[in-house]
Amino acid sequence: MELDLAIRGGVVVTASDTVRCDVGIKDGRIAVLGERLKATREIDASGLLVMPGGIDSHVHIAQPSGPGVEMADDFASATASAAAGGNTMVLPFALQARGTSLRACVEDYRRKAENECYIDTAFHLIVSDPTPEVLGQELPALLKDGYTSFKVFMTYDDLVLNDRQLLDVFDVARREGALVMVHAEGYDAIRYMTERLEREGKTAPYYHAVSRPEIVEREATHRAISHAELVDVPMMIVHVSGREAMEQIRWAQSRGLKVYAETCPQYITLTAEDLQGPDMDMSGAKYVCSPPPRDTASQDAIWDGLRTGVFQTFSSDHCPFRYDSPAGKLNEKGRSSFRWVPNGIPGVETRLPILFSEGVAKGRISLNRFVELTSTNHAKLYGLYPRKGSIGIGFDADIVLWDPNRKETIRQEILHHGADYTPWEGFEVTGWPVMTLLRGEIVAENGRIVGDKGQGQILARGFSAYAPHPLI
Repeated sequence: MELDLAIRGGVVVTASDTVRCDVGIKDGRIAVLGERLKATREIDASGLLVMPGGIDSHVHIAQPSGPGVEMADDFASATASAAAGGNTMVLPFALQARGTSLRACVEDYRRKAENECYIDTAFHLIVSDPTPEVLGQELPALLKDGYTSFKVFMTYDDLVLNDRQLLDVFDVARREGALVMVHAEGYDAIRYMTERLEREGKTAPYYHAVSRPEIVEREATHRAISHAELVDVPMMIVHVSGREAMEQIRWAQSRGLKVYAETCPQYITLTAEDLQGPDMDMSGAKYVCSPPPRDTASQDAIWDGLRTGVFQTFSSDHCPFRYDSPAGKLNEKGRSSFRWVPNGIPGVETRLPILFSEGVAKGRISLNRFVELTSTNHAKLYGLYPRKGSIGIGFDADIVLWDPNRKETIRQEILHHGADYTPWEGFEVTGWPVMTLLRGEIVAENGRIVGDKGQGQILARGFSAYAPHPLI
């Protein structure tokens, strides 16, 4: 076989194996694993880890964010940033605005992404208005078209579903074989806490964390699990922040329920104290996200869940806004109260280095677990396996070359996202991506984007391996 590319001399790491071998690529796919491979082009990976490209299955890109507020990333900047961070695929959300057609929202969102992406993408859905037409026609049809997962919210004025709506949506997911993602925070409890804090004049960004304590995440997580058990539908609880919600998930898993969980870099590195800023000032708005970061005890709990298998995926929940902008964190209403500060932080480019440094380099998790958490399980959960998520014969040649010993300091000036800051400014890491390949073509190298906009494809997905389709 005449190979197009051979990656030689590296250590290949998958979720199950670590082996020194060469990787041979033909027509954008992995064709052979072996020794002393020859090809038209060769890349010397000596001293490097050869891993499947990261898949970040929870990112927000060019998503509607409320009157006067704009996300900092379009598809070009977000996917460039992801590629520079060692990722070869991202999964953002096509959001249904209330009172609109879910199908029309998906088509409009797809137009924003077409010919703009440096790496591959596929869309989740967000269901905010489960009308009879949406539940009976649009959602089942979209699932059959390859949009095989969707997200629902238990909070936020424009997105929250009540319990009956959640049950109705879960029922469609069970019948159609979809995987449901749930943002689990209690809407009424948050409104109560927010109004009480504002009456007391406690409006600084720090009080965002006070308004959303662990108990509101724990209660909503338990309620979501109860609904999923009643309907018998697989469910992913996203961005779990600490022990209390995690223990609900562990309890469900111990009972054999099909409940899965995701966590994020902010919950192993940041705390609520970051929202205080130097003097309870507006700089704390840079860290406003939901659920908010907790404390060091919560970080320890998350590590326990990462080690013991409570969590299936580690995502960024990349949701970038500019800080110093009237359309971002410092919008006019946001200056008046934490209630109006846009929720979300940038993180797609720093997800892999942070987990590698804090997890692998510090001995908390293995290399294989790192790959599982950042790539393989994402592919399996969201209908992309065996095309994506591993290094094996027939897989797309989506690969990151990783220097496990390279030390870097995260800083805004070296990142590629559209935000004007990073929450991890000055954070030191060990381990860094040095080359990202999409289907065997170099997209990013040593912090430079060398691929072409439009190189990435918008993919339809199969049904989740964790949520078997009823017809299978």
